[in-house]
Amino acid sequence: MVGLPRKMNNSLGEQAEEILNFIAKLKKYFKLPVRTWDERLTTIAADRVLEEAEVHPKKRKKVVDKIAAVLILQGYLDFKKMGKLDPAN
Repeated sequence: MVGLPRKMNNSLGEQAEEILNFIAKLKKYFKLPVRTWDERLTTIAADRVLEEAEVHPKKRKKVVDKIAAVLILQGYLDFKKMGKLDPAN
């Protein structure tokens, strides 16, 4: 599963195109299925989690991407657990 950074209007920007190229290389070299997951607003959600945990703003910058990655993965796993098909694939 790879996070795909979509724009708020659901279109794909430059960063998303780079991710899709990366996914194509993964599929080519590893011959494994790769699913994408919409990662919109996860950095904002991660920052809120850290703010609620009263993490100092300077320390938040160091870990916000890690927390966002956790939120992306957890969202995907929760969705799969509900037995729904992956809408981003």
